[in-house]
Amino acid sequence: MPESNDTGTAETPVVAAVTVIGAGPVGLALTLDLARRGLAVRLVERDERRFEGSRAKGIQPRTLEVLDDLGLADAARAAGGAYPPMGLHLGPFTKAWRMHATAPETIGTPYPDVLLLPQYATTALLHDAVERLGVRVDFGARAVEITQDEQVGTVRLEDGRLLRSRYVVGADGGSSTVRRAAGIAFEGSTDETDRMILVDARVDGLSRDHWHIWPRPRGRSVAACPLPGPGNRFQIMIRIRPGDPADLTATALTALLRRRVGPSLSPRDISWSSVFRPNIRLAERYRDRRLLLCGDAAHVHTPAGAQGLNTGLQDAHNLGWKLQQVLAGADDALLDSYEHERRPVAAQVLGRSTELYEGLRRTRPGGLTRGPDEHQLGISYFGGPLAPADAPRTATLRCGDRAPDAALPEDTGPATRLFDLYRGPHFTALAFGARAAVAVDRLDWPPTGVPLRRHTVLTHTTPRTPREAALLTAYGITEDTVLLIRPDGYVGHIGHPARTGDTADGRGASHERAGAARSAESAAPDGDVAPVPSPVNGPPTPDRYGVTAPPKSVVHPLRDQDGGDPAP
Repeated sequence: MPESNDTGTAETPVVAAVTVIGAGPVGLALTLDLARRGLAVRLVERDERRFEGSRAKGIQPRTLEVLDDLGLADAARAAGGAYPPMGLHLGPFTKAWRMHATAPETIGTPYPDVLLLPQYATTALLHDAVERLGVRVDFGARAVEITQDEQVGTVRLEDGRLLRSRYVVGADGGSSTVRRAAGIAFEGSTDETDRMILVDARVDGLSRDHWHIWPRPRGRSVAACPLPGPGNRFQIMIRIRPGDPADLTATALTALLRRRVGPSLSPRDISWSSVFRPNIRLAERYRDRRLLLCGDAAHVHTPAGAQGLNTGLQDAHNLGWKLQQVLAGADDALLDSYEHERRPVAAQVLGRSTELYEGLRRTRPGGLTRGPDEHQLGISYFGGPLAPADAPRTATLRCGDRAPDAALPEDTGPATRLFDLYRGPHFTALAFGARAAVAVDRLDWPPTGVPLRRHTVLTHTTPRTPREAALLTAYGITEDTVLLIRPDGYVGHIGHPARTGDTADGRGASHERAGAARSAESAAPDGDVAPVPSPVNGPPTPDRYGVTAPPKSVVHPLRDQDGGDPAP
């Protein structure tokens, strides 16, 4: 269990490992990941209570995989429901179509469909999980000043308390206090002329088998999406023009809806309402020394395609294990890989969600269809600082690709699928083939930082059963292979010990080359900051995954197995 979340007083500040600002889904997910790693984490939220609106309600397949890793996928599916088909009301007729496509079986996921889960339900699941680990959200705690030095980041709260920690992460939305304190530009635009009222309310007499859309001329369309759970609750979306008033009182909203749609849409028991303006912004950087950005603090999107919350939760999943490694003594440069991997994803998502939003504005069925691009299962960090383009690969996987799920060759205890092996805050080493099994068994893993779990999946690489054939095909295994799966579910290393002529423990000629590269690194001039190196084409210390503990001369065990040339 992590250390106490005592926030101390202005006179006696308490030092924690990480302070997270913002207790929305992203801040909660990061806090949960850090807490399950045993780190002392503090979570503060400026609002007095948990967010109660439905706002972001689409959970993509890749995000469900993240929730699986956090142990929450089953609870999420129980609280949510299937996305309803769209129903475009055209006079007496209704044109129906399915908005979200199902991911193909070949992608290897147990969650092929988008889940309809209101943001308040996602927040509640994550909040409850955080509290079960002994971390409480400090509600009503507004950060007014954030400073940093070489050792700590300090957050001063409005009530005078000082919170000191090794790192401060801003998950505090588009108006992020952390981003402003870091002096990071938030590039993009906000369209003040394009507004939409969002309302969570009960609507009696309206069918729940469709997401209803009533197109209206001159930018006055209305939509109503049924929300899972009891009470006939809907998220209602009302587009308003620049000159229209944005009166959120129940009387005004009811009158507006009756004018546009008729008495069939009469909201009652309104629990949340807001005015939305499309924001399209991306932070220039994700990090300034001890200050980092996550979720909407780093990128804000249009609501089209259900991408914003999903991208933010995956930010948190990428950052959590890297913070643990650095706090355990790994080189601080590992945290730079967070921006290098996640910012390009956000930029791509911004472009796609903006394109989809234009289709939404025109209320065209073609512009309201979502496909594999929105599932986020194709995200890869290949070619980035932790996944060099010249690293070894299999027939289907490259370093940096998402590791797919597949059934294990045979059920072994509670584990029946690869995701059962990956679930949890650890690296996973997989061996395919007898030589790879010996190499994995002899791995010397550092005692601090993220732990390693080893599994010999098969001692042969020629399939003997249909189940083995499906697994080997999914991972492209054609020879003895060692794979390292990162804690966030991406392939961190691929090695072929049988191909290289190394000894069974992987310490042959490549071990000698690693030593030479290490000596070359020690002669580098002071002040040079190099990117986190790869095990194939860079010096082995600091390790590209940050799997090093003092002394930092430890050589990553998997680096010595692939036989690649660690050129300086």
